[in-house]
Amino acid sequence: MSTRHILDIADLAVNELHDVLALAQLPVAQLGAPLQGHCAALIFEKPSNRTRHSMEVAVVQLGGHPVYTRGEEVGIDVRETAEDIAQVMAGYHAFIGARVFKHGVVQRMAAVSSVPIVNMLSDVAHPLQALADVLTMQQQHGNLQGKKIAWVGDFNNVAGSLAQACVLLGAEFVVSTPPEYRPTESELATINSLGMGSVQYTGAPGEAVEGAVAVHTDVWISMGEESVATEKAAAFSEFMVTQQLMSKAHQDACFYHCLPAHRGVEVEASVIDGIQSRVVAQAHNRLHSARGLLAWIFQQHSAEVKESAQA
Repeated sequence: MSTRHILDIADLAVNELHDVLALAQLPVAQLGAPLQGHCAALIFEKPSNRTRHSMEVAVVQLGGHPVYTRGEEVGIDVRETAEDIAQVMAGYHAFIGARVFKHGVVQRMAAVSSVPIVNMLSDVAHPLQALADVLTMQQQHGNLQGKKIAWVGDFNNVAGSLAQACVLLGAEFVVSTPPEYRPTESELATINSLGMGSVQYTGAPGEAVEGAVAVHTDVWISMGEESVATEKAAAFSEFMVTQQLMSKAHQDACFYHCLPAHRGVEVEASVIDGIQSRVVAQAHNRLHSARGLLAWIFQQHSAEVKESAQA
């Protein structure tokens, strides 16, 4: 049997992404308890509010028991290698979630683990956030196919995963960031190859948001980037999401931010706290989308077990 690891949104086919989002919208009672009698390892090199709570609650709602582990407790590649940690924990748990600094760590874990590895965030990808983002947008705007989604700010791990999800769902994803921080042509081509949607770049925030039904941003300086904070703040000074910028978007446009947010830096307080903001619903959907993804993973596993037994 193959083990399905989710290290980024691109690990899901278009139909699989639709299935995960459909499961995310089902009541807990309809999902059964696929993790009944099982534990889940949740490793956090980086601290978290939404990721820890959403994943722990999702595991419990699916009948399992989450085991929260701080990064220093396992000491990835200090006390033990990522490979040793994954192989040992696979003997205790139904899956391993890892929130890490370097994407290579989850890739190495996935290469040796006999149970699913779920990337809870790395420097390259944040698939759990992307799932919550597109779930929230579907709830607000319906089918995303053909609709324009704008990203204004740093093209970081969150933006990359969200771009993948939007392209898979047939949306038009437009990124606006300073030229020196823009995605490369190779990155854009790779994302564009995933589905029927598209991802484009513009250096003009106004052009990016024009007609968009959703406007996304994130902090400009992520955890671990403090040494370049001054440099990035200067480069992004014209990329704050303001009420004036939002006025260029579609009349029914909503504002999205994965949180935590810095009011007066990447977004005006009047925007994130205003009537167009959907950041609280977005945060709450971290739970529902995580539960949907885990339910989907273990549905696939159960189907493969049954097929293997019949063979």
